[in-house]
Amino acid sequence: MLDERIYTYVLPDEKNEPVEQQGKWHSMVIIGANGSGKSKLGAWIEKQAPNNTHRISAQRALTFGNYIQQKSYEQATNLLLYGREQPSNGHDERWQWDGEKYNYTSSLLNDYENVLSALIALQTNQQEKFVIDCKQREAQHKAHNFVPEMVLDTLQRIWNSVFPHRNIVISDGKVMASSEKNGESFEYKGRDMSDGERVGLYLIAQCLCIPENKTIIIDEPEIHLHRSIMDRLWTAIEAEREDCFFIYITHDTQFAACHKDSKKLWVKEFDGTKWSLEEIQDSNLPEQLLLDILGNRKPVLFVEGTHDSYDTKLYSEIYKDYYVVPCGSCSSVISQTKSMNSNEQLHNFKCYGIIDRDYRSNYEIEAYKEDNIFTLEVAEVENLFLTEEILQVVNDIMGFSDSSKIEKVKKYIIEKRFAEEIDKQICEAIVAEIEFKLTTAAISKKSEEKAKETLEKAFREISYDNIKTEQEQKFKQILESKIYSEVLKVFNCKSLSTSTGCFFELDNKAYRDFIIRQIKGKRASDIVDAITPYLPYDIPR
Repeated sequence: MLDERIYTYVLPDEKNEPVEQQGKWHSMVIIGANGSGKSKLGAWIEKQAPNNTHRISAQRALTFGNYIQQKSYEQATNLLLYGREQPSNGHDERWQWDGEKYNYTSSLLNDYENVLSALIALQTNQQEKFVIDCKQREAQHKAHNFVPEMVLDTLQRIWNSVFPHRNIVISDGKVMASSEKNGESFEYKGRDMSDGERVGLYLIAQCLCIPENKTIIIDEPEIHLHRSIMDRLWTAIEAEREDCFFIYITHDTQFAACHKDSKKLWVKEFDGTKWSLEEIQDSNLPEQLLLDILGNRKPVLFVEGTHDSYDTKLYSEIYKDYYVVPCGSCSSVISQTKSMNSNEQLHNFKCYGIIDRDYRSNYEIEAYKEDNIFTLEVAEVENLFLTEEILQVVNDIMGFSDSSKIEKVKKYIIEKRFAEEIDKQICEAIVAEIEFKLTTAAISKKSEEKAKETLEKAFREISYDNIKTEQEQKFKQILESKIYSEVLKVFNCKSLSTSTGCFFELDNKAYRDFIIRQIKGKRASDIVDAITPYLPYDIPR
C-alpha cells in the first residue's frame, strides 16, 4: 500500500511571519468577504516561495490569436512561470505592465498565448521523448511501447468530462471548437468560444503545464464558470495533478461547500499588514450556511419560509443590515438559531430567530427568548399584511379620503372570517398546546421503570378538559371584545390576506405583492413603520 502524500505550503502566523504547514489535504479553500484581503494573502503566499508556487490571478485576460506561437519547451515553460524566456527568482514579469508599475493583486495577467505555447511545447517534448525511446528499442531489436497518453490527450479527456456537448481540437498550431445543432456540426475558432469555454481551456492548460510539485494558487476559481461545472472542473484537474497542492481563494460559498475533502480556511479580517485566519471546524449548521455566515460578516436573522416566501421578502427589507436566512420550518429556525449561538467559532456574530406566533402559549414564547428566538405579535407573517396600520397606508396609497374601507376589512375579518372559523381555531390551539406539553415532558432515562413512571406522570398532568376550557375562554373573549389587533394575534389563516384586496379595489391575489412593491419603493418607510409594532422589539434594527 502506497503511503499517503504529504503536502507542504506556507501561511502567515499572527505576526505575519511565514510558517510552514503540512497536511494530507490535496487542496485548501480560503474564503472571506469582499475586502477581507484574500487576494493579497494569495500574493503573499506566492512571494514566500516563488520557485515552488504558481498563482493564477482573478484578473486574467481570455483572448488569444488564431495561431499558437511555437516555442521550445524551455522557452515556453519559462514564459509561463516567469513571464520571460529566462528563469527568474520572482514572477513580476508575468503581470501586464503599466509603464513601470504593476500590482500583484489587481494587475491583469495576460498570458493566455504563453499558456497555449507551453501546452504545445509540452506535447512536442513528450512526443520527442517517445520517438527517441522507440528508436532505442528498435536498435536493441525490442518491441516498443504503445503510444502513451500525452498532455493534449489528457486535456481532451478533462474537457470532454466538463463540456460534453462541445468538442475541442488543438492541431496544426490552432485551437478549433465545434458543436452540434439539429444534427449538424458547426466549427468555430477557439478564440470565438464562450467565456466559460475559454476560461475552462485556460485553466486546464495552465494546470497541466506547470512543472511537478508546485503549489498552485487560483484566485476566484469560479470566474466565468457556470455553477454546475465549477467543482467538476477542479476535481478533474486535481485528479491529474496529485503532485501539486491547490489553494483556492474565493468568496463563492457554494464552490467552497461543494469542494469536498478540502481544508477550509476563513479570513476573519485583514488590517492592511496582517491577516487573522481560522480553520473552519465541523458544525451542526450546514456547511454552506456556515460559510455564508462567515463570508457576510453581518448579524444573522433566521426566518421561516423559503427564499421566495413573504417572510424573506418582508424581513430582508426591514432588517437590511442583517443576513436573512430562510430556514423553511419553524423547527429549523429554532434548531439553527440554537446551533449558531452555541458555535464557538461564531461567538462574535449576533444571531436571532423570528418565528410565527401560531398557537404558542406565553410560557413557550418566553422560553424561546432565552435562545434569542422571538415571536411576532400576530399569529403568522401573513397577518402583517392586515394590521390596521398597513390598511391605513394602503388606503392612503389608493387615494381614498375616508377610513370606511378599513372598517369594512376589520368587520369582515372579525365577524365573517374569525367568527365562522372560531371552533376550528380553538381545536387547533388545543392540539398545539398538547403537542407542546408532550415534547417538553421530562422523561427519565435512568431505567425502563423510571421512563415508564415519568411518562405516565406526564400524561396525568395533561388535562384535555382544562386545556379546552382555557382555549375556549381565550378565543371567545377575543371575539366578544372585537379588538382587531387581538384577533390578528390568534387567528391562523394563511388565505386571509388573499381575500381583502378587493376592499381597496385591488386584486385579492395581488394584494400582498402590492405591499411588497411598496416596501421596495417610495412608501418603504411608511410600510416599515406600519409593521414595526408587530415585530419583536428585542431584535435591534
